[in-house]
Amino acid sequence: MRLHRNLVFAVIDTLHLIFNEGKYADKEISNTLKRDKRWGSRDRGFIAETTYDIVRWKRLYSEIADVNPPYSRPNLFRLFTVWATLKGIEIPDWKQFEDTPTRRIKGRFDELSNITKYAESIPDWLDELGRKELGKLWEEEIKALNEQAKVILRTNTLKTTPKKLQLILDEEFIPTKLVNGYPEALELYERADVFKTDAFKKGYFEVQDGSSQKVAHALKLEPGMRVVDACAGAGGKSLHIAALMENKGQIIAMDIYANKLKELKRRAKRAGAHNLETRVIDSTKVIKKLHDSADRVLIDAPCTGLGVLRRNPDAKWKLTPEFLVEIREKQQGLLQDYSKMVKAGGILVYATCSILPSENQMQIQEFLNSEAGNSFKLSQDEKILAHKSGFDGFYYAVLQKSS
Repeated sequence: MRLHRNLVFAVIDTLHLIFNEGKYADKEISNTLKRDKRWGSRDRGFIAETTYDIVRWKRLYSEIADVNPPYSRPNLFRLFTVWATLKGIEIPDWKQFEDTPTRRIKGRFDELSNITKYAESIPDWLDELGRKELGKLWEEEIKALNEQAKVILRTNTLKTTPKKLQLILDEEFIPTKLVNGYPEALELYERADVFKTDAFKKGYFEVQDGSSQKVAHALKLEPGMRVVDACAGAGGKSLHIAALMENKGQIIAMDIYANKLKELKRRAKRAGAHNLETRVIDSTKVIKKLHDSADRVLIDAPCTGLGVLRRNPDAKWKLTPEFLVEIREKQQGLLQDYSKMVKAGGILVYATCSILPSENQMQIQEFLNSEAGNSFKLSQDEKILAHKSGFDGFYYAVLQKSS
């Protein structure tokens, strides 16, 4: 592989924004890819994958390169040099790469490969927390969360079927396979920019991981129900709910962020989901109006996002122990408040994209032991670990309200 100056510099510029200015990797990579219209899919792939790789292995590469934040431009080039050397890529004869210590890089890599916090490139506190909460499973799980995520599509069954979608995507040179046990899912054989396809523009699918696709099914939906998606965000699960309800009944998609709900409206229009309305939670009255009124309530709770590190590797550098304390309080608060919207005999589903029991099973136990949880019982829950499922780490609990 030959390195091209403009692509390498684009990676360095993007890393500066992510590491030194605290920007989000996905947004900055997306912005960088718009910089030069002449870049083809291979060029764009190189920029995105190389940047994500260096973000993912930041601690390991920093240790090998002997550099610390804040990262000067020469230090960012040193990180890039480590990446290229370990990938077996020939280092070009540029002044930025003078005196690359290839043998020392490989030697340091071998030394550090036996120490989890370096080998899996994570902060000390996160390694300690993972061991405390997951025990022996932690090492396998963090290893799986450092692998590149598969691209999974969710067929929009309001418009097509998985088998028909396969044929449509074949015509656009995107081969896929059905995924056993995930009725609407298709897995791409190779990464591709699916958002440019006609099939996407026509609303035939959304990109949604297999674990996330389990959540709407856990609600045990029937057409005609009233369903509240209480932390809807941009609405991936709301759209899945609409499809499973065959556009019959009512879905109230709620969030504290109006801009996310605006994006959901746009996506719903493309998907042909007509039974969906959005409501901004701008006061406690919005929730009170819905007390005892919903057949189903989904709380897709804000969380650490540790189950989706493969997609957002910069999250491990942004997370703090203090944030974990705050988010657990918020999760319990949502269970206490939003559970009141479930009517007698209805179902509440609590979900997170975290692998930590303290955000999952322990939250459910605390809720069931509280006054608000008195009328609920746990009918099912599932802890999905990435190293076992091959998909994102996830958790959901199904709580039945007594009638």
